[in-house]
Amino acid sequence: MSEILHLIEFQMSFLLFIALAGYLAASRINQSAVIGEILVGLLVGPSVLGLITYTDFVSSLAHLGAVFLLFVVGMEFRFEDIAKPRYFLIAAAGVVLPWGMGFGTAALFSFPFGGSMFIATALTATSIAITANVLKEMGRLDTEVARAIIGAAVIDDVLGLLVLAVSNGLVTGSFSLLSAGAIFGKAVLFLVIGAVVGLYGIRPLLRVIDGTAFTRRYPEVTFIFATMIAFLYGMAAELLGLSSIVGAFIAGASLGGMRLRHGKDLHQGAEYLQVIFASVFFVSLGILADVRALQAHVLVFLAVLTLVAFASKLIGSGGMALLTRSTLRDSAIIGFGMSPRGEVAMIVALIGLDSGLIDQQVFVSIILMSLLTTIAAPFLLRRLMSSRPA
Repeated sequence: MSEILHLIEFQMSFLLFIALAGYLAASRINQSAVIGEILVGLLVGPSVLGLITYTDFVSSLAHLGAVFLLFVVGMEFRFEDIAKPRYFLIAAAGVVLPWGMGFGTAALFSFPFGGSMFIATALTATSIAITANVLKEMGRLDTEVARAIIGAAVIDDVLGLLVLAVSNGLVTGSFSLLSAGAIFGKAVLFLVIGAVVGLYGIRPLLRVIDGTAFTRRYPEVTFIFATMIAFLYGMAAELLGLSSIVGAFIAGASLGGMRLRHGKDLHQGAEYLQVIFASVFFVSLGILADVRALQAHVLVFLAVLTLVAFASKLIGSGGMALLTRSTLRDSAIIGFGMSPRGEVAMIVALIGLDSGLIDQQVFVSIILMSLLTTIAAPFLLRRLMSSRPA
Protein backbone atom coordinates (compact mmCIF):
# COMPACT_ATOMS: atom_id res chain seq x y z
CA MET A 1 0.00 0.00 0.00
CA SER A 2 2.80 2.44 0.95
CA GLU A 3 4.49 1.77 -2.41
CA ILE A 4 1.33 2.77 -4.27
CA LEU A 5 1.10 6.03 -2.31
CA HIS A 6 4.53 7.04 -3.58
CA LEU A 7 3.85 6.35 -7.25
CA ILE A 8 3.86 9.58 -9.27
CA GLU A 9 0.71 8.54 -11.15
CA PHE A 10 -1.16 7.98 -7.87
CA GLN A 11 0.11 11.21 -6.31
CA MET A 12 -0.94 13.23 -9.37
CA SER A 13 -4.45 11.75 -9.43
CA PHE A 14 -4.86 12.05 -5.66
CA LEU A 15 -3.57 15.62 -5.59
CA LEU A 16 -5.88 16.78 -8.37
CA PHE A 17 -8.85 14.97 -6.79
CA ILE A 18 -8.45 16.54 -3.34
CA ALA A 19 -7.61 19.96 -4.79
CA LEU A 20 -10.82 20.09 -6.83
CA ALA A 21 -12.79 18.61 -3.93
CA GLY A 22 -11.53 21.45 -1.73
CA TYR A 23 -12.52 23.97 -4.40
CA LEU A 24 -16.08 22.56 -4.64
CA ALA A 25 -16.49 22.25 -0.85
CA ALA A 26 -15.42 25.84 -0.20
CA SER A 27 -17.60 27.16 -3.03
CA ARG A 28 -20.59 25.19 -1.72
CA ILE A 29 -20.45 26.93 1.68
CA ASN A 30 -19.75 30.32 0.06
CA GLN A 31 -16.16 30.58 1.27
CA SER A 32 -12.98 31.44 -0.61
CA ALA A 33 -11.66 28.43 -2.51
CA VAL A 34 -8.20 29.39 -1.24
CA ILE A 35 -9.20 28.59 2.35
CA GLY A 36 -10.80 25.25 1.51
CA GLU A 37 -7.83 24.13 -0.55
CA ILE A 38 -5.21 25.10 2.03
CA LEU A 39 -7.17 23.34 4.80
CA VAL A 40 -7.45 20.23 2.63
CA GLY A 41 -3.67 20.38 2.18
CA LEU A 42 -3.20 20.53 5.96
CA LEU A 43 -5.53 17.54 6.39
CA VAL A 44 -3.87 15.21 3.87
CA GLY A 45 -0.34 16.49 4.48
CA PRO A 46 2.18 15.64 7.23
CA SER A 47 0.29 17.72 9.83
CA VAL A 48 -2.66 15.28 10.12
CA LEU A 49 -3.05 12.22 7.87
CA GLY A 50 0.36 12.16 6.20
CA LEU A 51 -1.03 10.82 2.92
CA ILE A 52 1.12 13.11 0.79
CA THR A 53 4.29 15.13 1.29
CA TYR A 54 5.75 18.18 -0.43
CA THR A 55 7.88 16.38 -3.02
CA ASP A 56 9.54 17.91 -6.09
CA PHE A 57 6.62 16.56 -8.12
CA VAL A 58 4.04 18.31 -5.93
CA SER A 59 6.11 21.50 -6.08
CA SER A 60 6.22 21.34 -9.89
CA LEU A 61 2.45 20.91 -10.21
CA ALA A 62 1.87 23.73 -7.72
CA HIS A 63 4.19 26.04 -9.62
CA LEU A 64 2.29 25.29 -12.82
CA GLY A 65 -0.91 26.33 -11.06
CA ALA A 66 0.60 29.65 -9.98
CA VAL A 67 1.68 30.32 -13.59
CA PHE A 68 -1.85 29.76 -14.95
CA LEU A 69 -3.39 31.84 -12.17
CA LEU A 70 -1.20 34.88 -12.87
CA PHE A 71 -1.68 34.46 -16.63
CA VAL A 72 -5.45 34.75 -16.15
CA VAL A 73 -5.11 37.65 -13.70
CA GLY A 74 -2.82 39.44 -16.15
CA MET A 75 -5.50 39.25 -18.85
CA GLU A 76 -7.74 41.46 -16.73
CA PHE A 77 -5.16 44.25 -16.35
CA ARG A 78 -3.66 46.97 -18.51
CA PHE A 79 -0.01 47.98 -18.32
CA GLU A 80 -0.91 51.56 -17.53
CA ASP A 81 -2.63 50.25 -14.38
CA ILE A 82 0.68 48.78 -13.17
CA ALA A 83 3.11 51.57 -14.06
CA LYS A 84 1.68 54.29 -11.83
CA PRO A 85 4.20 55.99 -9.47
CA ARG A 86 1.65 55.66 -6.66
CA TYR A 87 1.86 51.86 -6.87
CA PHE A 88 5.64 52.02 -6.59
CA LEU A 89 5.34 54.06 -3.38
CA ILE A 90 2.84 51.57 -1.93
CA ALA A 91 5.12 48.66 -2.84
CA ALA A 92 8.27 50.35 -1.50
CA ALA A 93 6.61 51.16 1.84
CA GLY A 94 5.37 47.55 1.97
CA VAL A 95 8.95 46.30 1.64
CA VAL A 96 10.98 48.72 3.77
CA LEU A 97 8.77 48.74 6.88
CA PRO A 98 8.21 44.94 7.06
CA TRP A 99 11.95 44.38 6.65
CA GLY A 100 12.75 46.77 9.49
CA MET A 101 10.05 45.41 11.78
CA GLY A 102 11.02 41.82 10.93
CA PHE A 103 14.69 42.43 11.72
CA GLY A 104 13.75 44.16 14.98
CA THR A 105 11.47 41.26 15.99
CA ALA A 106 14.18 38.68 15.26
CA ALA A 107 16.73 40.72 17.23
CA LEU A 108 14.26 40.97 20.13
CA PHE A 109 14.18 37.16 20.26
CA SER A 110 18.03 37.08 20.17
CA PHE A 111 18.44 35.54 16.74
CA PRO A 112 21.90 35.88 15.16
CA PHE A 113 22.51 38.44 12.40
CA GLY A 114 22.20 35.95 9.50
CA GLY A 115 18.96 34.45 10.76
CA SER A 116 17.49 37.89 11.46
CA MET A 117 18.27 38.97 7.89
CA PHE A 118 16.33 36.05 6.42
CA ILE A 119 13.40 36.44 8.82
CA ALA A 120 13.20 40.14 7.85
CA THR A 121 13.44 39.30 4.14
CA ALA A 122 10.61 36.75 4.44
CA LEU A 123 8.35 39.50 5.83
CA THR A 124 8.89 41.74 2.77
CA ALA A 125 7.19 39.24 0.47
CA THR A 126 3.71 39.52 -1.02
CA SER A 127 1.99 36.56 -2.67
CA ILE A 128 0.17 37.99 -5.69
CA ALA A 129 -1.55 34.68 -6.33
CA ILE A 130 -3.46 34.59 -3.04
CA THR A 131 -4.99 38.07 -3.14
CA ALA A 132 -5.57 38.00 -6.90
CA ASN A 133 -7.57 34.80 -6.56
CA VAL A 134 -9.77 36.24 -3.80
CA LEU A 135 -10.44 39.44 -5.78
CA LYS A 136 -11.17 37.35 -8.86
CA GLU A 137 -13.66 35.17 -6.94
CA MET A 138 -15.45 38.29 -5.73
CA GLY A 139 -15.57 39.82 -9.20
CA ARG A 140 -13.60 42.87 -8.00
CA LEU A 141 -10.53 42.69 -10.25
CA ASP A 142 -11.76 45.69 -12.26
CA THR A 143 -11.81 48.05 -9.25
CA GLU A 144 -9.20 50.73 -8.54
CA VAL A 145 -8.29 49.16 -5.20
CA ALA A 146 -7.64 45.80 -6.92
CA ARG A 147 -5.44 47.49 -9.52
CA ALA A 148 -3.49 49.16 -6.72
CA ILE A 149 -2.95 45.82 -4.93
CA ILE A 150 -1.90 43.88 -8.04
CA GLY A 151 0.21 46.71 -9.45
CA ALA A 152 2.01 47.18 -6.13
CA ALA A 153 2.40 43.41 -5.69
CA VAL A 154 4.13 43.04 -9.08
CA ILE A 155 6.55 45.83 -8.14
CA ASP A 156 6.91 44.23 -4.71
CA ASP A 157 8.16 41.05 -6.42
CA VAL A 158 10.95 43.01 -8.12
CA LEU A 159 11.87 44.87 -4.92
CA GLY A 160 11.67 41.63 -2.93
CA LEU A 161 14.14 40.00 -5.31
CA LEU A 162 16.51 42.92 -4.74
CA VAL A 163 16.13 42.68 -0.94
CA LEU A 164 16.83 38.92 -1.05
CA ALA A 165 19.99 39.49 -3.10
CA VAL A 166 21.16 42.24 -0.73
CA SER A 167 20.41 40.18 2.40
CA ASN A 168 22.14 37.10 1.00
CA GLY A 169 25.12 39.20 -0.04
CA LEU A 170 25.45 40.86 3.39
CA VAL A 171 25.28 37.51 5.18
CA THR A 172 27.80 35.80 2.89
CA GLY A 173 30.01 38.86 2.51
CA SER A 174 29.54 39.04 -1.27
CA PHE A 175 27.33 42.15 -1.39
CA SER A 176 28.13 44.98 -3.78
CA LEU A 177 26.12 47.90 -5.11
CA LEU A 178 27.02 46.79 -8.63
CA SER A 179 25.47 43.32 -8.22
CA ALA A 180 22.34 44.75 -6.58
CA GLY A 181 21.96 47.32 -9.35
CA ALA A 182 22.39 44.62 -12.00
CA ILE A 183 19.56 42.55 -10.50
CA PHE A 184 17.21 45.52 -10.32
CA GLY A 185 18.15 46.63 -13.84
CA LYS A 186 17.47 43.19 -15.31
CA ALA A 187 14.06 43.06 -13.63
CA VAL A 188 12.97 46.48 -14.91
CA LEU A 189 14.35 45.73 -18.38
CA PHE A 190 12.38 42.49 -18.54
CA LEU A 191 9.14 44.21 -17.56
CA VAL A 192 9.59 46.96 -20.18
CA ILE A 193 10.78 44.73 -23.03
CA GLY A 194 8.18 42.07 -22.21
CA ALA A 195 5.39 44.65 -22.38
CA VAL A 196 6.63 46.22 -25.64
CA VAL A 197 7.16 42.86 -27.40
CA GLY A 198 3.80 41.58 -26.15
CA LEU A 199 1.76 44.62 -27.19
CA TYR A 200 3.45 45.43 -30.49
CA GLY A 201 4.78 42.04 -31.57
CA ILE A 202 2.91 39.05 -30.17
CA ARG A 203 -0.54 40.64 -30.01
CA PRO A 204 -0.58 41.64 -33.74
CA LEU A 205 0.90 38.22 -34.64
CA LEU A 206 -1.96 36.50 -32.83
CA ARG A 207 -4.45 38.55 -34.85
CA VAL A 208 -2.76 37.39 -38.04
CA ILE A 209 -2.93 33.76 -36.88
CA ASP A 210 -6.60 34.22 -35.98
CA GLY A 211 -7.36 35.29 -39.56
CA THR A 212 -5.81 32.28 -41.28
CA ALA A 213 -7.68 29.39 -42.87
CA PHE A 214 -5.80 27.06 -40.53
CA THR A 215 -7.37 28.74 -37.47
CA ARG A 216 -10.83 28.62 -39.07
CA ARG A 217 -10.37 24.87 -39.33
CA TYR A 218 -8.70 24.44 -35.91
CA PRO A 219 -9.96 27.30 -33.65
CA GLU A 220 -8.00 26.00 -30.66
CA VAL A 221 -4.75 27.14 -32.32
CA THR A 222 -4.96 30.67 -30.89
CA PHE A 223 -5.34 29.43 -27.33
CA ILE A 224 -2.43 27.01 -27.75
CA PHE A 225 -0.27 29.85 -29.09
CA ALA A 226 -1.24 32.14 -26.19
CA THR A 227 -0.38 29.40 -23.67
CA MET A 228 2.99 28.92 -25.36
CA ILE A 229 3.66 32.65 -24.92
CA ALA A 230 2.80 32.44 -21.20
CA PHE A 231 5.38 29.68 -20.72
CA LEU A 232 7.91 31.49 -22.92
CA TYR A 233 7.63 34.60 -20.76
CA GLY A 234 7.85 32.42 -17.66
CA MET A 235 11.09 30.83 -18.90
CA ALA A 236 12.55 34.24 -19.76
CA ALA A 237 11.72 35.53 -16.27
CA GLU A 238 13.37 32.52 -14.62
CA LEU A 239 16.51 32.95 -16.75
CA LEU A 240 16.79 36.52 -15.46
CA GLY A 241 16.34 35.44 -11.85
CA LEU A 242 12.70 36.55 -11.57
CA SER A 243 9.75 34.31 -10.76
CA SER A 244 8.03 32.69 -13.74
CA ILE A 245 4.68 33.93 -12.39
CA VAL A 246 5.80 37.51 -13.09
CA GLY A 247 6.50 36.48 -16.69
CA ALA A 248 3.10 34.82 -16.97
CA PHE A 249 1.43 37.98 -15.61
CA ILE A 250 3.16 40.16 -18.25
CA ALA A 251 2.13 37.70 -20.97
CA GLY A 252 -1.48 37.79 -19.79
CA ALA A 253 -1.52 41.59 -19.66
CA SER A 254 -0.14 41.64 -23.24
CA LEU A 255 -2.94 39.45 -24.57
CA GLY A 256 -5.87 40.52 -22.41
CA GLY A 257 -9.05 41.91 -23.92
CA MET A 258 -8.46 40.47 -27.40
CA ARG A 259 -11.59 39.75 -29.45
CA LEU A 260 -10.91 36.92 -31.89
CA ARG A 261 -12.97 36.12 -34.99
CA HIS A 262 -12.22 32.43 -35.38
CA GLY A 263 -10.08 31.31 -32.44
CA LYS A 264 -11.28 30.05 -29.08
CA ASP A 265 -11.71 32.65 -26.35
CA LEU A 266 -8.32 32.99 -24.62
CA HIS A 267 -9.61 34.09 -21.24
CA GLN A 268 -12.20 31.33 -20.94
CA GLY A 269 -9.76 28.59 -21.93
CA ALA A 270 -7.10 29.83 -19.51
CA GLU A 271 -9.67 30.05 -16.69
CA TYR A 272 -10.55 26.37 -16.99
CA LEU A 273 -6.89 25.38 -16.67
CA GLN A 274 -6.40 27.88 -13.87
CA VAL A 275 -9.22 26.39 -11.76
CA ILE A 276 -7.62 22.94 -12.01
CA PHE A 277 -3.95 23.74 -11.48
CA ALA A 278 -4.27 26.76 -9.17
CA SER A 279 -6.23 24.47 -6.83
CA VAL A 280 -3.13 22.27 -6.61
CA PHE A 281 -1.02 25.33 -5.81
CA PHE A 282 -3.17 26.29 -2.82
CA VAL A 283 -3.39 22.70 -1.55
CA SER A 284 0.42 22.48 -1.72
CA LEU A 285 0.75 25.37 0.76
CA GLY A 286 -1.16 23.33 3.33
CA ILE A 287 0.94 20.23 2.57
CA LEU A 288 4.18 22.18 3.00
CA ALA A 289 3.42 23.19 6.60
CA ASP A 290 4.09 20.47 9.19
CA VAL A 291 2.73 21.78 12.49
CA ARG A 292 4.13 18.76 14.37
CA ALA A 293 7.61 20.29 14.13
CA LEU A 294 6.60 23.19 16.38
CA GLN A 295 7.61 23.17 20.03
CA ALA A 296 5.87 25.15 22.76
CA HIS A 297 8.57 27.80 23.19
CA VAL A 298 8.45 28.68 19.48
CA LEU A 299 4.71 29.41 19.56
CA VAL A 300 5.30 32.80 21.18
CA PHE A 301 7.72 33.77 18.41
CA LEU A 302 5.23 32.52 15.80
CA ALA A 303 2.40 34.60 17.32
CA VAL A 304 4.51 37.78 17.46
CA LEU A 305 5.90 37.21 13.94
CA THR A 306 2.38 36.79 12.51
CA LEU A 307 1.11 39.97 14.20
CA VAL A 308 4.15 41.88 12.91
CA ALA A 309 3.55 40.44 9.42
CA PHE A 310 0.02 41.90 9.32
CA ALA A 311 0.87 45.17 11.08
CA SER A 312 3.89 45.95 8.90
CA LYS A 313 1.98 45.64 5.61
CA LEU A 314 -1.06 47.43 7.01
CA ILE A 315 1.02 50.34 8.26
CA GLY A 316 3.47 50.28 5.33
CA SER A 317 1.38 49.64 2.20
CA GLY A 318 -1.95 50.68 3.72
CA GLY A 319 -0.45 53.80 5.28
CA MET A 320 1.16 54.86 2.01
CA ALA A 321 -2.15 54.27 0.20
CA LEU A 322 -3.83 56.56 2.74
CA LEU A 323 -1.14 59.21 2.21
CA THR A 324 -1.69 58.99 -1.56
CA ARG A 325 -5.38 59.78 -1.22
CA SER A 326 -7.08 56.40 -0.81
CA THR A 327 -10.01 56.23 1.58
CA LEU A 328 -9.46 54.66 5.00
CA ARG A 329 -11.36 51.50 3.99
CA ASP A 330 -9.52 51.17 0.67
CA SER A 331 -6.21 51.69 2.46
CA ALA A 332 -7.09 48.87 4.86
CA ILE A 333 -8.05 46.66 1.88
CA ILE A 334 -4.69 47.39 0.23
CA GLY A 335 -2.80 46.74 3.47
CA PHE A 336 -4.50 43.40 4.09
CA GLY A 337 -4.37 42.57 0.38
CA MET A 338 -0.57 42.87 0.49
CA SER A 339 -0.35 40.77 3.68
CA PRO A 340 -0.37 37.15 2.40
CA ARG A 341 3.24 35.95 2.26
CA GLY A 342 2.34 32.60 0.65
CA GLU A 343 4.93 30.76 -1.40
CA VAL A 344 7.30 33.75 -1.66
CA ALA A 345 8.20 33.82 2.04
CA MET A 346 8.36 30.02 2.05
CA ILE A 347 11.02 30.10 -0.68
CA VAL A 348 13.05 32.66 1.30
CA ALA A 349 12.76 30.45 4.39
CA LEU A 350 13.94 27.42 2.40
CA ILE A 351 17.01 29.34 1.19
CA GLY A 352 17.81 30.30 4.79
CA LEU A 353 17.37 26.70 5.98
CA ASP A 354 19.53 25.25 3.19
CA SER A 355 22.30 27.76 3.94
CA GLY A 356 22.22 26.87 7.66
CA LEU A 357 21.29 30.41 8.74
CA ILE A 358 17.98 29.36 10.31
CA ASP A 359 17.04 26.07 11.98
CA GLN A 360 14.02 23.83 11.46
CA GLN A 361 12.04 25.56 14.22
CA VAL A 362 12.44 29.01 12.64
CA PHE A 363 11.78 27.53 9.21
CA VAL A 364 8.46 26.05 10.36
CA SER A 365 7.60 29.34 12.11
CA ILE A 366 8.05 31.26 8.84
CA ILE A 367 6.07 28.62 6.94
CA LEU A 368 3.20 28.81 9.44
CA MET A 369 3.34 32.63 9.51
CA SER A 370 3.00 32.53 5.72
CA LEU A 371 0.13 30.09 6.04
CA LEU A 372 -1.69 32.13 8.72
CA THR A 373 -1.44 35.35 6.69
CA THR A 374 -2.58 33.41 3.64
CA ILE A 375 -5.62 31.98 5.44
CA ALA A 376 -6.61 35.12 7.37
CA ALA A 377 -6.22 37.66 4.55
CA PRO A 378 -9.07 36.27 2.38
CA PHE A 379 -11.48 36.46 5.36
CA LEU A 380 -10.46 40.07 6.06
CA LEU A 381 -10.59 41.03 2.39
CA ARG A 382 -14.02 39.51 1.88
CA ARG A 383 -15.36 41.32 4.92
CA LEU A 384 -13.96 44.69 3.85
CA MET A 385 -14.79 44.29 0.15
CA SER A 386 -18.37 43.14 0.80
CA SER A 387 -19.06 46.39 2.66
CA ARG A 388 -17.50 48.44 -0.14
CA PRO A 389 -19.58 49.60 -3.12
CA ALA A 390 -18.70 47.67 -6.33
